Amino acid sequence: MRQNMPKQNPEIRRRNFAEVAEGFTIKQAKLEAERCLKCKKPRCVQGCPVEVNIPGFISLLAAEQPGAALAKIKEKNNLPAICGRVCPQENQCEKECVLGRKGDPIAIGALERFCADWGRTQQTNEQSHPDLSTTMGKVAIVGSGPAGLTAAADLALMGYKVTLFESLHAPGGVLRYGIPEFRLPKAIVDYEIGNLANLGVEIKNNFLIGQTLTIDELFTQGYQAVFIGTGAGLPYFLRIPGENLSGVYSANEFLTRVNLMKAYRFPEYDTPIRIGKRVAVVGAGNVAMDSARTALRLGAEEVSIVYRRSREEMPARLEEIENAEEEGVKLRLLTNPIEILGDESGEVKAMVCQKMSLGEPDASGRRRPIPIPDSEITLSVETVVVAVGQGPNPILLRGTKGLKLNKRGYIEVDPETMMTNIPGVFAGGDIVTGAATVIAAMGAGKRAARAIESYLTQEK
Repeated sequence: MRQNMPKQNPEIRRRNFAEVAEGFTIKQAKLEAERCLKCKKPRCVQGCPVEVNIPGFISLLAAEQPGAALAKIKEKNNLPAICGRVCPQENQCEKECVLGRKGDPIAIGALERFCADWGRTQQTNEQSHPDLSTTMGKVAIVGSGPAGLTAAADLALMGYKVTLFESLHAPGGVLRYGIPEFRLPKAIVDYEIGNLANLGVEIKNNFLIGQTLTIDELFTQGYQAVFIGTGAGLPYFLRIPGENLSGVYSANEFLTRVNLMKAYRFPEYDTPIRIGKRVAVVGAGNVAMDSARTALRLGAEEVSIVYRRSREEMPARLEEIENAEEEGVKLRLLTNPIEILGDESGEVKAMVCQKMSLGEPDASGRRRPIPIPDSEITLSVETVVVAVGQGPNPILLRGTKGLKLNKRGYIEVDPETMMTNIPGVFAGGDIVTGAATVIAAMGAGKRAARAIESYLTQEK
């Protein structure tokens, strides 16, 4: 029987920012690891974007060797404590698990998290460090999200001198500013990035490539290759009347304020964020769930997810939807905002929505929402958070002459080499694919590191 990870009680956790999932005990981890069938052709590895030897680490864990299991994970994954918490294993490695065909797959993500947390509590680092007395060359990494962190770590382990440039005051990208404390504690992010620094990676914060320095200037400073991993941080809006009213946030702004300015630790940190009693979050992805659950913890009395399709089309992880509902978040489905209303002071007071029905599937593969005539309803709300996706971060793109973009504004790369149309400039993660998962971005960073090594080797 699959082990269930303990969680905080919903009535308690909905008013605190402590981590919801509490992790396996050593007994649970061993029992779960012993369920593995040790398949000769492990499909689970094929489902892992960073190619972790999943049966290998699980076998070591079943043999009560968590340190060796962690070392096995780190052969491929430099951020296991993060991946074990936020990756959608149910759509990747666990989806391919043979046990899942007739029952419950192995809880691969929970086991990975257990190993990483064990290593953190033991203060062990099983990863071999490179010899930094001589280096293979200099590489610049632009952006310290999951793609950039992975590329930086892999290149450092290959023997390159790596400098990571981050525009904000602390590294981590979306891991730090986009994911709430109760899902991914900042201490975990700090620890994983600290391991990166131990590999010799130099991290330069408050450094905006495209403004502080251009890509061309990086090459003049001796960098032989550049990897762009700046993500998709430009929020999309609904383009409806009233979006400029006070009390309307993009999910990017909302979560960034809470995370980077530590509003989740008010009054210890004097950076509160204004929340009304009634909050509507528009959208139904993981970011929408994060925003809704954060609003509850900041004191909102009623929080609703407003989504124009049905529950079956919601793109968020099932686990996140269930957690949100347990905590009291309401789902207003087949409901589409058409106007936000304000009071005489310019503050949000209500949101007008139209009820929807579902037609044939559209380009996304989900059924197309169709407005129902004369079905308007008005929701009384004081805060609206718009979580309907985001586009490519434009700052570096505007500051890099000649960089080829696709029609959606993302960087075009050679699918084999991950190099842009500018020689020596590579890119990967959300800035290439559009908003995706943490582990997909990490996979891109890993492929880019191999491509950069191949390119620099050929150049020599």
